Amino acid sequence: MIPFNSDSYITDPKRSRSILSKIFLAPKFTFYPQAFCIVWRNSRKALKDQYPAEVWAESSFEIVEALENIGTVIEVTGMDNIRKCEGPAVFIGNHMSTLETLVLPSMIQPIKPVTFVVKESLVKMPVFGPIMRSRKPVLVGRTNPREDLKAVLEGGTEKLNSGQSIVIFPQSTRALVFNSEDFNSLGIKLAIKAGVPVIPIALKTDAWGIGRLVKEFGPIDRRKKVHFAFGEPLTIQGRGSDEHQKVVNFIQEHLAKWGTE
Repeated sequence: MIPFNSDSYITDPKRSRSILSKIFLAPKFTFYPQAFCIVWRNSRKALKDQYPAEVWAESSFEIVEALENIGTVIEVTGMDNIRKCEGPAVFIGNHMSTLETLVLPSMIQPIKPVTFVVKESLVKMPVFGPIMRSRKPVLVGRTNPREDLKAVLEGGTEKLNSGQSIVIFPQSTRALVFNSEDFNSLGIKLAIKAGVPVIPIALKTDAWGIGRLVKEFGPIDRRKKVHFAFGEPLTIQGRGSDEHQKVVNFIQEHLAKWGTE
């Protein structure tokens, strides 16, 4: 059972690392095989059209457990902010690693039907591609900003009008350091067009590093605590400049706090 049923969650400090993670000093040698098995198994289901949203959420939490198996501590706060928001919403967060794309469904999907705005290349990936395609995400190319804007506003509004929430990472790419200048207001524009609220997400997921050759396969550092924080729902006023700044402030304040741990 997915345990995100209260406002907060933190890995049980009494939980012990798996035997394999104690044998292998480098956590990537125990985490990646677990993660690959989870993704491969569910990719087969997606190809057979046997991968409904509830199974997606459950497999997402399996990734959480795989991280905890190697000794990673995960903390989540603000879950009640999702529950008190009526109807669909645009979730806007910083993008730090592959980790958030894999584990956010376990937190949001059991409360609100959700999908992502993702790069078109992601749905073409071997193994993981069928999983992402099954969720019918909004696709962007990241090469033509005008076309991406149209795709998000049209495709995202259609999803939101049907009752499905959207997760969007407005940064152009994953980054370990948050730069507000690279954080565009596309999520705000989508919320305005669809007439829905915004829920900020601040996250710190650098325990799963960015790979040099393949971004998805970076170093795993179990000493780094993983954080997710969901903010109060924001109703957009006017052009949304104030709300955009509130999202930026929410992310910056949490990252500053987590950086001092």
